[in-house]
Amino acid sequence: MWTDRLTAAEYYRAKAFRVDPVPGTPGQWFAYIAYDLDLFEEGSIANLTASIIGNVFSFKPLKAARLEDMQFPAAYVKTYRGPPTGIVVERERLDKYGRPLLGATIKPKLGLSGKNYGRVVYEALLGGLDFTKDDENINSQPFMHWRDRFSFCMEAVQKAQAASGEVKGHYLNITAGTMEEMYRRAEFAKQLGSCIVMIDLIIGWTAIQSISEWARANDMILHLHRAGHGTYTRQKNHGVSFRVIAKWLRLAGVDHMHAGTAVGKLEGDPLTVQGYYNVCRDSYTKQDLPRGIFFDQDWAGLRKVMPVASGGIHAGQMHQLIDLFGDDVVLQFGGGTIGHPMGIQAGATANRVALEAMVLARNEGRDIANEGPQILADAAKGCRPLEAALVTWKDVTFNYASTDTSDFVPTASVA
Repeated sequence: MWTDRLTAAEYYRAKAFRVDPVPGTPGQWFAYIAYDLDLFEEGSIANLTASIIGNVFSFKPLKAARLEDMQFPAAYVKTYRGPPTGIVVERERLDKYGRPLLGATIKPKLGLSGKNYGRVVYEALLGGLDFTKDDENINSQPFMHWRDRFSFCMEAVQKAQAASGEVKGHYLNITAGTMEEMYRRAEFAKQLGSCIVMIDLIIGWTAIQSISEWARANDMILHLHRAGHGTYTRQKNHGVSFRVIAKWLRLAGVDHMHAGTAVGKLEGDPLTVQGYYNVCRDSYTKQDLPRGIFFDQDWAGLRKVMPVASGGIHAGQMHQLIDLFGDDVVLQFGGGTIGHPMGIQAGATANRVALEAMVLARNEGRDIANEGPQILADAAKGCRPLEAALVTWKDVTFNYASTDTSDFVPTASVA
């Protein structure tokens, strides 16, 4: 509530300058609201979120409210340092160009000993993956202390690098109960020679920005798992859209961000997910209502974030993934690697062969969206692991209607 006593209320209060009905949804409205720049502290997502989504979502007169999108002045964007590494420098460090990066989340994510966990990492990397990954809730449990996991994983990374001649990595999850402990784990990862560390979204905005500063100072790629986002991004009538979270994360400074697959097991229709990817990778994002982008956004030279497609995807969907997302993406096949009937290394090889066959076909000018299944079938004739993968997962789809879709065009799953 505002008072004009001692405050220039006309200057500082929010201004609702436009109200539009939500297409096809009677009783719901898009409200466009502007805030003066002086209301916000420079370079602080904590202050930004406290101001924008603080008490207002609890007001009794509002039955529901959802933050669909935000536009930031370039002057405000410049108060943030953004991703510590960025896509261009990451590719230079990894020496990998012209294709998506390949990864896998270790499965089962809970219950393995440190040594057995490291064995999975080694086989997956040796088979052709660029990265392997801790999952969101692998931290330091009785069955596997974090220090043991870090040591065995980095031993696996170094052996796989020596055997393959390629730069490899494992996302070591440094998420912990205190910042002090997170810094300890990050420093140990650095001592072991890791090129990348991982955090979870649930650590909070101040912690994200703090560890981003550490990553920048230590030349470390920073991977973010969006654990917990679905509690407030998934429902269309209340909460915060993930496109807004993606913008906040780019400002806060992460290098990788899970942003959906469109064809996998997690929420997100193709156009909406493409909108998230655009927010991560654009230099200047144009308004694109079918993809949920309400505003133009000048990123003012801020480094770009590598989106991550992870969750229920497999080699048989390679053409769809590359057609949807292009090259600047990490494609993570967890169960689609480790669940391979011929073993973990074979699962990784199947994904690498599928990826390289599809990239080659695309570069030759073929229509991979329509010819993809035949391209994969042809590649499988010379690769038994890919042949087995296509047989194993050919009928696996997640063809469910998405709950968070654009309000401006009908969208359907491509799965």
